[in-house]
Amino acid sequence: DAALARLGFIELDRAQRIIAAESFAVFMVDGEAQPHVLEGLGASADPDQALLLFGRILEACDHPARRRMGSALLADEDLRGRLFDVLGMSEALGEFLVRHPGNWEILVDAQALAVAPSASRTRREMLVAVGAEPSSAEPVASGELPATLDALRVSYRTHLLGIAARDISGLASMDAVGTWLSDLADAVLEAGLAIARAGLPAGAVPCRLAVIGMGKCGGRELNYVSDVDVIFVAEALHDDDEAGALRTATQLASGLMRACTTVTSEGTIWEVDPALRPEGKQGALVRTIESHVGYYERWAKTWEFQALLKARPSAGDLELGGRYVDAVAPF
Repeated sequence: DAALARLGFIELDRAQRIIAAESFAVFMVDGEAQPHVLEGLGASADPDQALLLFGRILEACDHPARRRMGSALLADEDLRGRLFDVLGMSEALGEFLVRHPGNWEILVDAQALAVAPSASRTRREMLVAVGAEPSSAEPVASGELPATLDALRVSYRTHLLGIAARDISGLASMDAVGTWLSDLADAVLEAGLAIARAGLPAGAVPCRLAVIGMGKCGGRELNYVSDVDVIFVAEALHDDDEAGALRTATQLASGLMRACTTVTSEGTIWEVDPALRPEGKQGALVRTIESHVGYYERWAKTWEFQALLKARPSAGDLELGGRYVDAVAPF
């Protein structure tokens, strides 16, 4: 107990029980825990949380997987540091690893983690996770909805784990992390839109829909706990049915938000907040470019013009999104 206390553990009885568990045996020699393992846990931001989550991850592994993890962690001090730092810093990512213990291997390759995650690759992998074709102009998810929503959440947290490991290990600056989190948000929005397309009713009027990132997401300075602020912009494919196109676009926007916020067995992602749109929560969820411009010309307040400084096409029809940004730039 005294040795554990010196390493920074407070819940000493619980720590002893975890260390004495059969699942911890891969780190024991002659009845004693390997000291550098306990030292690594003790060096984390919250040693008790890190040990508790680590013990649960070990219990979730089968015996061969546990031995592979043990061999890797005992042989690589930097890997131990990356894993224990994440567990001591983020309960949410720790719980994710309890549910998906094999994903700890994302942290193994230090050279891969030293390379910035590619926005295009993140988008592609997120779309593949929900069964959509990344090369399609309008990707559509496939599969049953509960499983697809879970797949979106697993893919999101897998990428988030890699970003957090780079961040906590000092492999990236705060600016870089904000950019990567924003790129990840763009990819989630794209996959959420693919899920929404799969849920459209038969006969829905075709439309174009752009998702405009606002706030921290638009400025590519997102943090781990931010909501994602957006504005939705639509355009009819056929001039004779703009009202029908806007109905479809509103269904898509609503479906995208549900895809991100619905609670499943894998939890939720984050709130998609469209409150920066014209007239706020009282206004239409989706408007055309012309409708946006008309509002800004007549009714908008100074803070709404200021909010437009961070407007950026994030997902959906990026050409339409670019035209929206160009149209509102003078304001």
